[in-house]
Amino acid sequence: MAPEATLAETSGRPVLLTPIVSIEKPRARVRAPELVGRQWLNTGGNEIKLADLRGRIVLLDFWTSGCINCLHVLDELRPLEAEFADVLVTIGVHSPKFLHEGEAAAIEAAVSRYEVHHPVLNDPDLTTWQQYAVKAWPTLVIVDPEGYVVHVAAGEGHGEALRRVIADLVARHEEKGTLRRGGNPYVPAEARSAELRFPSKAVATADGRVLVADTGHHSVVELAADGETVIRRFGGGERGAADGAFDVASFAEPSGLALLPPEVAERVGYHLLVADTAGHLLRGIDLDTGEVSTVAGTGRQWRDGKTGGPAREIDLTSPWDVIWWEAAGGAVVAMAGNHTLGLFDPVHGTISRFAGTTVEGLRDGETSTAFFAQTSGLAVAGDRLWLVDAETSALRWITRDEADRFVVHTAIGTDLFSFGHRDGDAADALLQHPLGLAVLSDGTIAVADTYNGAIRRYDPESGKVDTIAERLAEPSGLLVTGDTLFVVESAAHRLRPLSPVAASTQHVDGGAHAVRRPPSIIAPGAVTLSVVYTPPPGEKLDDRDGPATRLEVSASPPELLVAGGGVGTELTRTITLAGGHTEGVLQIVAQAASCDATAEHPVCRVTRQDWGVPIRIEPEGTDQLRLILAGG
Repeated sequence: MAPEATLAETSGRPVLLTPIVSIEKPRARVRAPELVGRQWLNTGGNEIKLADLRGRIVLLDFWTSGCINCLHVLDELRPLEAEFADVLVTIGVHSPKFLHEGEAAAIEAAVSRYEVHHPVLNDPDLTTWQQYAVKAWPTLVIVDPEGYVVHVAAGEGHGEALRRVIADLVARHEEKGTLRRGGNPYVPAEARSAELRFPSKAVATADGRVLVADTGHHSVVELAADGETVIRRFGGGERGAADGAFDVASFAEPSGLALLPPEVAERVGYHLLVADTAGHLLRGIDLDTGEVSTVAGTGRQWRDGKTGGPAREIDLTSPWDVIWWEAAGGAVVAMAGNHTLGLFDPVHGTISRFAGTTVEGLRDGETSTAFFAQTSGLAVAGDRLWLVDAETSALRWITRDEADRFVVHTAIGTDLFSFGHRDGDAADALLQHPLGLAVLSDGTIAVADTYNGAIRRYDPESGKVDTIAERLAEPSGLLVTGDTLFVVESAAHRLRPLSPVAASTQHVDGGAHAVRRPPSIIAPGAVTLSVVYTPPPGEKLDDRDGPATRLEVSASPPELLVAGGGVGTELTRTITLAGGHTEGVLQIVAQAASCDATAEHPVCRVTRQDWGVPIRIEPEGTDQLRLILAGG
């Protein structure tokens, strides 16, 4: 039975939404629904219709700008767009998770910040998202030259699979005479020039100079104590990973910066650690000579499961921030790409997993079992490591317990789906996708509440939250020097001083918000959960060392799931939902390994996706839940 059509509001008029059931359960060729949204970007103001693209292969990328996995996919798509430039049209469908992400100025900034060189449709009401029955960020959909959906993939790591699917489509439709080459609706937006471009973090040296991660210029800038005068720039402005002198080295969207203790810097030969986010590296900068070196990471994104060893041999994944924490004996790295914290020992040249399991969520407790969600900012105050988790809009801290174990606690935040701007008791306070924080001189914690455009303050003694400043353009980092709080105002491309720090504060009692994804309507009791995975052309499941697939299921609240939780190797299982609940979230992690089918030395790949599926339990709901990991 086809799902019931629903109505949504788009630009003030009702639109009939009929999800295409073939993505959930493919049975026949299904025409791709039209692309409907509020605004087109990178098209010179032109609106794109699928009919205009007939004869071309269309790749739809459902993304949102605050999702780290979506940013990984942008990088995975770049070589495909170059290789198939004359037959492939990529269209980003920006379907926001947070309210701020749906604002026109925010998406325009994101498209510029992440150098998106294809058309983008702003889909703030999730209209096109629902038409394509999408359930996760990111999701990729391929439409063939005749306008039919032929492949769907959720998550990241699908680059090679997509290349094979596209190449197969090129061959088949060239033979049929239905392939059209040439022409592209992409129109570059006008570039802007400024000293800084989407900066993210900043630190101050002992003599008062300010170092800023100039993310959009792929460089690190050294400023005078005034925070404005440029002294020197590390990196030539082009994306890359070259080591060497300050004027020949290159970075890829650097973000976090940390100064090493002097005695450590003297031993290792560099002073500044840089989280080179899009390069999946840690870099070291000798501030005396200007020399840049790679100190951790391979440049490959982490997928192989290795969590520790020689730092130059371990893959990293989007290190977003870094800070020296003496209590841990090294530099803690916010590994936003897999929702963990790493620990880098520069003296011994090793890196290891410090906290987290790679499951995205919010769970306190011992560091080895805690859940994080895109940790993006770090600060140290005494024996506490403070951190902000962007995707759970949370402020958290780590300290040792009486048994000398590192334990994670949460001050503000509840789950992956709740956010807002509300001050007061920390238990009731709300943030929206914070990216930075700093410890103020009085011991309170300042938070760069990025998507609220505000600076918030949390008092650990009273447990109260208030607002220091508002109406900022995506504040992403904070730096305290004396009585001045510098704000790295990313979308305004500047370092902005707030002085004195707490000249005036205010109490904001904004409303609570929740992620606006339509829930799946599920019947109570036993439900068949199945994840669809089909290896791409030329590949087969890799079962040489055991089962090629893995499925992990949990729920929020935990008591929602009576049976069927935990880890197994089959991608289909029966789960049982508890009575007495009306809604919740199923947390599902699926993984599949595949290899080249015929090569003498096959290349193998792991595909993985985390879903947080909101559900509503109703008697007339379905007893089937199908998710697409990859397939046609």
